[in-house]
Amino acid sequence: MTQRRNSPCSLPTPRRPDSATQITKRVPHPRRAFVFAPRVGFFSRLKSLAVAALAVWLASILVSGCHSYHVDATIENRTGASVQLLEVDYPSASFGVDRLDPGATFHYRFQVLGSGPLSIQYTDSNSHPAHISGPTLAEGQHGRLQIVLLPEAKATFQMQLTPAP
Repeated sequence: MTQRRNSPCSLPTPRRPDSATQITKRVPHPRRAFVFAPRVGFFSRLKSLAVAALAVWLASILVSGCHSYHVDATIENRTGASVQLLEVDYPSASFGVDRLDPGATFHYRFQVLGSGPLSIQYTDSNSHPAHISGPTLAEGQHGRLQIVLLPEAKATFQMQLTPAP
């Protein structure tokens, strides 16, 4: 067997490892193997997608017909004197005001939950309690309700409410 001589232009021949020499294999570092390097603009794209998704979600809620039924109530005092401790009871709740001067109006917006009669209570200028029964309201009705307080513990009710669904 002839050995080849290494010339200055040729590469040395690889040596075979003997039993004393260990073969080491280069393994990448485990942390470097899983490093996430985002491309430029990744987060700006992510933000724009999130904003677009939010806009679609809000638009779908608005278009889907979510509707809350409210009654816009107006109480007008035409008794000729101020009334004290005015309270309006409607199904499931009530509202009111401490004092309502003559000719003054009070506005309130409420939602009817359940069904039942509307009633009004107040104390007149002579400290006499007044109790007035009103119309029956049903859940889901919405629109306008005008209550005009008259002398001698009387009232008129003008309703422009939709029928209960």
